[in-house]
Amino acid sequence: MNYEAKEVVQRELDSGEKLLWAGMPRQGTVFRGSDVFMIPFSLLWGGFAIFWETMALAIPKDKAGAAGIVFPLFGIPFVLVGLYMIFGRFVFDSKKRAKTFYGLTDQRAIIVSGLFSKSVKSLNLKSLSDVSLSEKSDKSGTINFGQENQIMAFFGGNSFPGMGGSNATKFELIENAKEVYNQLRAQQKS
Repeated sequence: MNYEAKEVVQRELDSGEKLLWAGMPRQGTVFRGSDVFMIPFSLLWGGFAIFWETMALAIPKDKAGAAGIVFPLFGIPFVLVGLYMIFGRFVFDSKKRAKTFYGLTDQRAIIVSGLFSKSVKSLNLKSLSDVSLSEKSDKSGTINFGQENQIMAFFGGNSFPGMGGSNATKFELIENAKEVYNQLRAQQKS
């Protein structure tokens, strides 16, 4: 049981509730299946945006007129989006996972998260009907609670910061996912 996760989740327990497992998603930079598409796309987008901005800034000021101001300003948002897609999304995802904690009790599945403010999701085990497990060969995996939005799943459940974009509620990228899944199913049956 992860000590840091145990400490955070313990604060959310009701009296008499027993914590069975606590954990966190895998830490650090994570490459997802969507990166096969996103990395080349982000490099093309960012490369073109930086090229545009460089060319706009290279316009001789004495010949540019209003275009010398408008073109560089027009390119800034595209450069920022490109930089986010190339680098920022990995940093944001890593920071978000570093502040995400999971807990399984005898009554609930609990997710405590929030990069800028704390959010607590609590799911009653007895009322959960659609629980699925995706497990990798290293025994890590993801437990999904409810239907997964396939479009968001393709992008790893990520969007731009502050835009929501969360996928189905889940214990994502946890170690020993099958063991946690089995504990959850056992609690549902008891």
